[in-house]
Amino acid sequence: MANHNKYLQMFVDETTMYNNIVLPHLLPSNWWAPLPHLCQTWLRNYLAGVLLYFVSGFLWCFYIYHLKRNVFLPKDSVPSTRAMLLQIYVAMKAMPFYCALPTVSEYMVESGWTKCFYTISEVGWFAYIVYTIIYLVLVEFGIYWMHRELHDIKPLYKYLHATHHIYNKQNTLSPFAGLAFHPIDGILQAVPHVMVLFLVPTHFRTHIGLLFLEAIWTANIHDCIHAKIWPVMGAGYHTIHHTTYRHNYGHYTIWMDWMLGTLRDPDEDGDQKLK
Repeated sequence: MANHNKYLQMFVDETTMYNNIVLPHLLPSNWWAPLPHLCQTWLRNYLAGVLLYFVSGFLWCFYIYHLKRNVFLPKDSVPSTRAMLLQIYVAMKAMPFYCALPTVSEYMVESGWTKCFYTISEVGWFAYIVYTIIYLVLVEFGIYWMHRELHDIKPLYKYLHATHHIYNKQNTLSPFAGLAFHPIDGILQAVPHVMVLFLVPTHFRTHIGLLFLEAIWTANIHDCIHAKIWPVMGAGYHTIHHTTYRHNYGHYTIWMDWMLGTLRDPDEDGDQKLK
């Protein structure tokens, strides 16, 4: 038992380290130091999430809408400032709730409820790679079905997912739309990342990194630029999802849509429009 508690303490020490990296640089110590560890963790996730959202969103928008103006998108497809500000408003209202999910997942890891392991050396590199692949496959499966059911179950669509689908044209979609969801919708689509922790041995630091990668990925797939990197479910595919509502529910890859008959290819779609 003592060894088990000592092992779990390593997770607590790591999340404390993350808190001590982020919080002192953004807030006076008397604002956060007296808070319980769980509250500090939520505050760190919130501040890091907001910072990542704005930095990635502004840099990407500056690159594609200004430095590369008319290169990636025609002028009439660039979203208006008003549309982007509305997306930021929706995302900022939801952000405090989004950050509850990684906070809870870290608490469950620290409490020993999951199959997380602390260092890769505990399992070896081969097992680590296998476990990470299984993790990603299960997340792909879970997010596909979560997203699809948010469309197929009408009350879920009406009261949750419709908030995101008001952005349904190229000139209303932008990287800032990536987190512009109803808070419960955003949490539901990220829940597979947490559920997998109970099923597959997972490297804790990799789990944290993949959760924050979600924020960058969702910004990328809402920029309407078709990068044509097979089999990645990039923005070209996701733009079709926002216009048809019945295709391309997948996450990182096209595999789930391909297997279940919901895939619509942007290149084939463009060819049909030219006929």
